[in-house]
Amino acid sequence: MTTRPILELRAGLRSRLRTLFEGRGFVEVDTPVLSREVLPEAHIDPFTVPVDGSDAPPHYLQASPEAHMKRLLAAGSGPIYQFARAFRAGEQGPRHDAEFVLLEWYAPGTSLDDEATFLKDLCATALGTTGLERITCGDAFARHAGIDPFSEKPAVWQAAAARVGLSLPDGLTDSCAAWFEIILSETVAPRLGHERPTMLEAWPVSQAAFARLGDGLPPTAQRFELFVAGVELANGWEEETRRDILLERIATANAIRAASGRGALPMPARLIEAHGPAMPAGVGAALGFDRLAMLAAGTHSIDAVRCFTSRTA
Repeated sequence: MTTRPILELRAGLRSRLRTLFEGRGFVEVDTPVLSREVLPEAHIDPFTVPVDGSDAPPHYLQASPEAHMKRLLAAGSGPIYQFARAFRAGEQGPRHDAEFVLLEWYAPGTSLDDEATFLKDLCATALGTTGLERITCGDAFARHAGIDPFSEKPAVWQAAAARVGLSLPDGLTDSCAAWFEIILSETVAPRLGHERPTMLEAWPVSQAAFARLGDGLPPTAQRFELFVAGVELANGWEEETRRDILLERIATANAIRAASGRGALPMPARLIEAHGPAMPAGVGAALGFDRLAMLAAGTHSIDAVRCFTSRTA
């Protein structure tokens, strides 16, 4: 695609999505790209920026607007959305870049059932799709990889990976959680979302991130990922609002980072303070806008639908 069609494609998608969000009562917001705080995540590395000199604590380019948007929620913002610049170190490929655009939104008082309806409408608006498939991790992994994703026996995961010709990349610890991630990305995900968008739900607790846990047995994380034509397009969850649980999840993420030699990140004190009674329950989600444009254009690389990349800017 040449420059003008790329600009028109992206502008048209933004316009239609803004109409969708604002018709549902969302307010568009802006949050800082550069901040003294960052939300520690196990497998996402932020860029550090020495704003106040090399001897001062660094600022961070935000990997997503999540931390600041949640602070707005706790301050009474109501439903909000944002087209946000996001930055992640070490990410490069046909569907990744160090700088990209996230469409992120938060809907207080909603559930994953509400979110499924919204995702169906969002995909119809942006991609012209019809309907939405909902499938649990248990069913998807059994169908496409022949394994129970709630198994806690590494040998079971190793055998399943061997059947589909997978091995762990260098740097990943041999654990059930690591095998889950590699089998999901290499075997399960490419088979999802081909007839209609697919919402993958009911995740193992080890993959909860900042999702609340459901009440069933075994407990599952109230998390989802959205797939279209085998591409992970969005992810989100019913938010965990309790401060003590957030502290535990961040500590776990930092422990994983430390074990892999990537170093723990500082606690985001203002985000932690926002959790508790003031933080509304509801669903938060993030969608890769560049991937959405890629799918809308029928291409196989986000670079085909961007005028600048981190390598050419």
